[in-house]
Amino acid sequence: MRGFAILLAFNLLGNLLHAGLGVPLPGGVLGLILFTACLFLKLIKLEWVEQTATLLLRHMLLFFAPVIVGVIQFGPQIRQEWLAIAVSLIGSTLAVMLVTGWIATAAIATKREKQP
Repeated sequence: MRGFAILLAFNLLGNLLHAGLGVPLPGGVLGLILFTACLFLKLIKLEWVEQTATLLLRHMLLFFAPVIVGVIQFGPQIRQEWLAIAVSLIGSTLAVMLVTGWIATAAIATKREKQP
């Protein structure tokens, strides 16, 4: 129960920072960043949240149910805009793959230049 309380506290803290300070990141993301930082700084012990995290990960599919319901609810709009959605998904995937390839190639070339 302590692990669940810790995770909820970080989520709440992230939401408060987002709402109170206007930080341009979602509250859940802010909470996760703060939680990760506290884990690395050893302010939170992994053992305190490990059992709860394992339980939540085991039942992760339940967290996607609202997304599935949303897709079903907006089905007519998705059918109407399917081409734009498909083009944007394919285009963004290709862009990420190209940029990742260029960065990896540059990193490998830089590493080879530094080797004697």
